[in-house]
Formats: sequence, structure tokens, C-alpha cells
Amino acid sequence: MDNLNNLLQLLTSSGVDLGKKILAALVIYIVGRWIIKLLNKMVSKTFDKRDMAPAVKSFVKSLINVSLIILLLIAVISALGVETTSFAALLASAGIAIGMALSGSMQNFAGGVMILIFKPFKVGDYIESQGIQGAVKEIQIFNTIINTVDNKTIIVPNSSVISNILTNFSHENTRRVDFSFGVDYGTDYEKVKSILEKLIAADKRILKEPAYFIGLKELADSSVNITVRAWTNSEDYWGVFFDMQKNVYETFNKEGISFPFPQLTVHQAQK
Repeated sequence: MDNLNNLLQLLTSSGVDLGKKILAALVIYIVGRWIIKLLNKMVSKTFDKRDMAPAVKSFVKSLINVSLIILLLIAVISALGVETTSFAALLASAGIAIGMALSGSMQNFAGGVMILIFKPFKVGDYIESQGIQGAVKEIQIFNTIINTVDNKTIIVPNSSVISNILTNFSHENTRRVDFSFGVDYGTDYEKVKSILEKLIAADKRILKEPAYFIGLKELADSSVNITVRAWTNSEDYWGVFFDMQKNVYETFNKEGISFPFPQLTVHQAQK
């Protein structure tokens, strides 16, 4: 009977002690999350007041947030009665295995650091990577967030971005717009060229320097193809591209210049 009472007292005492530890860990977790949220807001406000690159802001804020969460987890584990020294030793012994498991994540982290150092692009740039085009919304410690023109959010690992071919359409202030227009055989080339020159001169978004170029590209199977190359500011690229196509179509129709359809001429042999 005494043994049973002692066991019950031990279980009760252990249960109360465990309950206190769980309660303390829960309080630490709740308060810690609130403190992390508060610190993240303070960091964001501090960065917003300073003239820092958006890419650096997002990267550092993401890094601080992850570090604070790791510290909170250590504090919670310590409150549960696990000695931090033992936990640190366990973490160190598991480091190799974790490192191997997260080797891709470490590569992504290194890729994020390289993006910040070498700056192949920045937040707001329009880029293409691995067939994906869009504006860079955020550069995080592991990923780059891209918004496509149809408003899709795509998350691309930093290691993939930095280790593959990358096209940055926003890096230069100006871009060349290329057009190719096909007209019927027999069309007066000089007339077509004169019309194109007038359309280019009428569009103030097309730059005077570098000078535009108009040339006969090829004598194709069904058409005479004429190339136009003009320069514009990067932000005006798509506007110039679509407006010029529309203006050429309307003006050629008014001037009686036909756009040829694919055709095949068949000659019958005389018997």
C-alpha cells in the first residue's frame, strides 16, 4: 500500500512538474511569437526609413525572421526541461545529416547571397529565367518571387536563378524593337519604306538616336519581307511594339498595300 501511495505521489508530482513545464513552454512560445512579430515590424520600419535596396531589405528581413524563430524554438525546448547544452550537442551531431538533407536549401541560400552581391537583377526588374518571365517582387533567403504579366506568383529557387541563363529586360535604359512586315511581290518597295518612315517619325516614343533601320530582309515564298528596327526606352517597348503593328496594318490597307496569304503556284505540263 505504501508503495502504491509513493507511486501515486511520484506520478502526481511528475505530472504537476511536467504541466508547469508545458505551461511555461506555451507561454514562452506565445510571448516569443508576439515579440518576433513586433521585432519584424520594427525592422521593417527601420529599413523603410533608410535608403536600402528592396532586395537587401527582403533578404535581411527573411534572415532575421528565421534566426528569431530558431532562438524561440531553443527557448521552448529549454523550458520543457531539455538542457540547451545537450540540445546543442544533439544539433551539432545531426548537423551533417541535416546539411546533406538540406543541401539544396543551402545552395539556394548561397544563391541569394550571390544575387545580393553581384546584383544581376533587383526588385522591380522584368526578367526571364528558365522560360519564366515576370517582374521580380521579392528576393528571399532561399527563393525569388516573380509576378507574371497575367498576375501569377511564381517561386523560383535562388540556386536555379543564379546558375542558369538569365535575361534582364530592365537592366538597360533602352531596347530595340524589331518588326517584320510582308507585302505582295510587285509592291513598290520605296513607297512601303516611305510609309514606314512617316509612321516612325510620328511616334515620339521612338528615339532619334540610335537611328532606326529599314531594309528588305528576304524574298520569301509568298511575300517580300521588310525589316524595321527602332530604339525606344525600355518602359515604352510593348507600347511601341503593339501600336506600330496596328498603325502599319491600318495604313497599308488605306494605301492599297496588300498583306499576302501563303500560296502555291502549280504549273500544268503541256502534253
